[in-house]
Amino acid sequence: MTDLIIMLLSTIGALFILMASIGMLRMPDFYGRLSVTTKATTLGIGLALVAAAVYFDLSSITSKVVAIIFFLFITAPVAAHMIGRAAYFIGIKLWEGSIVDELKGRYNQTTHELSSPGEPAAAEEPL
Repeated sequence: MTDLIIMLLSTIGALFILMASIGMLRMPDFYGRLSVTTKATTLGIGLALVAAAVYFDLSSITSKVVAIIFFLFITAPVAAHMIGRAAYFIGIKLWEGSIVDELKGRYNQTTHELSSPGEPAAAEEPL
């Protein structure tokens, strides 16, 4: 039964990583590629690590796997957010088929501050 669980977890994890690879080729812009790879690979690697923990069945390995998964699930989305924000700051264009740009008009290029949806954009400060 344990072998079946290991095979299932590792197969699903590998499929998520494969979907991330295909998404890298299929997504039309940088932001879509970033989103696909972050979400799918985080889940895929997490499932592969859980399969390793089940396979070895040692408390020392399981605790390390839990720590790795914890840090992976915390750092990957934050890193993707920061990369996406930096890409928007330097002017990487959205896909022409994008319907909404929620940051347009709310971002101050000088101070790199973002205004809330209800308030007007911060005034440009002179250099």
